[in-house]
Amino acid sequence: MVEEKKISMAVIRRLPRYFRYLSDLIKLDIKRISSKELSERMHITASQIRQDLNCFGGFGQQGYGYNVEYLYDEISKILGTNKRFSCIIVGAGNMGNALANYENFARRGFDIIAIFDVKKEKVGTVINNIKVMHMDILPEFIKTHHVDIAMLTVPNNKINEVATQVTELGIKGIWNFSPTDLRLDNGTIVENVHLSDSLMVLGYRLKESRENHNH
Repeated sequence: MVEEKKISMAVIRRLPRYFRYLSDLIKLDIKRISSKELSERMHITASQIRQDLNCFGGFGQQGYGYNVEYLYDEISKILGTNKRFSCIIVGAGNMGNALANYENFARRGFDIIAIFDVKKEKVGTVINNIKVMHMDILPEFIKTHHVDIAMLTVPNNKINEVATQVTELGIKGIWNFSPTDLRLDNGTIVENVHLSDSLMVLGYRLKESRENHNH
C-alpha cells in the first residue's frame, strides 16, 4: 500500500464518506459497484472517485468496478478503524454530555474512558456510566491509563491552558470544540470542529433559497 503521508488532506477528508457509503452498500448486500454508480450515490464525480482511490493503488477493475467489501476493508485499514483509540472528554457541559452519550464513537474505534471538569457541581456526577473526575486528577490518571485523544469542550478563555496541559501530559491528539482554532507546534495533532460554522452555512443557504423563491 502507498505511504499514507503522501496523500493530500483533501483526499483523506473524503475517505470517511467513502467508508460510510460502502458500509451502507454492505448492509444492502451489494457486492460490487462501478465508479459511476458510486458517484450517483455520493454526488462526487466518477473521475474524482477514481482519482481518490488511485492514490491508494486503484482497487477497481475495468468493466467490473469495485469489490465493495474489499474496498471497505482497505479504506478501513487506511483510516485505522481496525485500531482502537482511548479518549477523554474535558468539559462536562452540554457538549461534553452529548459526546459522552454518542454511541457511534465506540463503533468506530474511539472509546471514551474518562470525563474531567473543574466545577464542583459536575465532579462526581455520572454521564453514560462514566464518573466525572476533577481536572486535578488528570496527571495521575494519565500515569495509569493510556490516552490517545482529548476531546476539549471547555470555555474559550480556557482552551489554550487546557490544551497545553493535556499535551504536556503526553496526549497526542486533540479534538477541539471551542470557537478558537488551536494551533500547537509541539507535534500534537489537532482537529478543530466548528458546529456553528456549519449551521451558519445552512442559514446562508436557506436565506439564498428564500430570496430566490421570492424573486
